[in-house]
Amino acid sequence: MRQDKGKIGIKEYFALISLTVGAKLSDDTPAIIYEHAKNAGWLAILLIGILSFFPIILLIKVYSAHKGKNLHEILLHLFGRFFGTLLSICLLIGGTTAVIADSGTYVDIIGSMYFTKTPAIILYIILMVICAYGAKRGIEQIGTVSWLLLPYIKITLFVALIFTFRKGTLGYLFPFWGEGPLEVAKASVKNVSIFVDFFYLALIMPLISSYKDMKKGTLIGLGFITVELSLALVAFVVLFDYTTAEMLNYPFHETIRFIQIGFLANVETLFFPFWLVATLIRFSFYLYLIATLLGGILKIKEFEYLIPLIATIILLIGLSPDAPSITLYTVREKILVLLSPAFMILPPFMWIVAKIRGDFKNETSL
Repeated sequence: MRQDKGKIGIKEYFALISLTVGAKLSDDTPAIIYEHAKNAGWLAILLIGILSFFPIILLIKVYSAHKGKNLHEILLHLFGRFFGTLLSICLLIGGTTAVIADSGTYVDIIGSMYFTKTPAIILYIILMVICAYGAKRGIEQIGTVSWLLLPYIKITLFVALIFTFRKGTLGYLFPFWGEGPLEVAKASVKNVSIFVDFFYLALIMPLISSYKDMKKGTLIGLGFITVELSLALVAFVVLFDYTTAEMLNYPFHETIRFIQIGFLANVETLFFPFWLVATLIRFSFYLYLIATLLGGILKIKEFEYLIPLIATIILLIGLSPDAPSITLYTVREKILVLLSPAFMILPPFMWIVAKIRGDFKNETSL
């Protein structure tokens, strides 16, 4: 069947999930998990995936009764124009702050590990210009490019993990529970917002070809990303031991610089281009989501015209920290802690309100 114009299918939707949420294994997210869960960080990720399932499935349930509406429109319907708009503004601020911290982190990765002589402002400008252009192309283009490049990006990651396990020491995984099951549980609850992207994905639910594709793509994506991130955290531990992995800001990039494949001495030159493309897709998608939410709040139908302004604001604020790697790490930790309760509480609250309003009476599964 021909895909509706302006919409994406399950393949493109899954690719977007895989390249946006999955990319977190390559930034400082593993270091944040190791700080609290130690060598049991991979177990914490599995628990985060399980915890995330409940708010995500309730959000999908709410959408089943409000097909054709995005997250902002559902909030307006459930909580009224004033409180719905207020919630959307809070989500906009939280999401934009997270993107600012994430983009600053990625600029720091590129500048500190690959282009050490290039000023951060130049790297940031290039990143935002390319991502703004990609975001203005629309969700169809972003989704298509994501699906086309997904196999190459995941194959290179798979190869890196294989060679990492070959050079690693499985004994570093013990003690199995790190500092204890309770500490792993605390780390999971505290950082469950690592998967908060799934909540913001509700902004594009009407742009997915069908409700079944959206539901299936979301749940498959959640399972895939949970396993992938968990395997990556296992790989970093067996290679470095958690005490070293915890001190590394970006374990993934240290890993691809450490491993050796055959006669290739500088393996990072093989992986860096694919990682960079995934980064550009990720932030193009984030800019699109922010523009969608801001356009809904301001009642602007042609919200794509807001993308250059949003990219400029992110650029100006993202360049402000004096010590990027330290400041951004602290900011990201605080953002995770703040967004975790919102991610766990808001979808169940939306479901309860929808149930009280009787919205599920006309629910369909099409």
